[in-house]
Amino acid sequence: MNIILVGYMGCGKSTIGAELAKKINRRFIDLDNYIEIAEKKEINEIFAVSGDIYFREKESLYLENIISKSDNIVLSLGGGTICYNKNVDLIKSSKNISFYLKLNATKLSERLFNIRSKRPLLSSIDNENDLLEYISKHLFERESYYRKSDHIIDCNDKSIDNIIDGILDKLD
Repeated sequence: MNIILVGYMGCGKSTIGAELAKKINRRFIDLDNYIEIAEKKEINEIFAVSGDIYFREKESLYLENIISKSDNIVLSLGGGTICYNKNVDLIKSSKNISFYLKLNATKLSERLFNIRSKRPLLSSIDNENDLLEYISKHLFERESYYRKSDHIIDCNDKSIDNIIDGILDKLD
């Protein structure tokens, strides 16, 4: 069974995924890194050169490829992956178990402010208040998709180990 981590950018999917995979001796795949390697471009560049629609189509293609050819992996998705195309159906297939790593907008904004230039959707936001407002609205729009995950893990004020333990508890 594949373990799939879902949630807003900056919630810790990549960090948690890598640590979880080590702990349970599984291969870890970060979908954004996979796309960058396959496309030979950074995500920022793909968005800038080819646009959002192109990126979302490629993202769906690579997600389907990974899921169809992999078993017993830990996979972290991009923040919007579950919201586009038929990705939620791919994620909800019987060979996957998904976890929404839930973090509130304030914590997300604090984590993302200093690295916003590396995030295509945030790079034009200049101040912390505008970033918090953007994330709050965006998170509200995406929440219904994230909640389609099999389990919700509250990540607010929790260590990486606590979050991983929460995931492992749901796997037993």
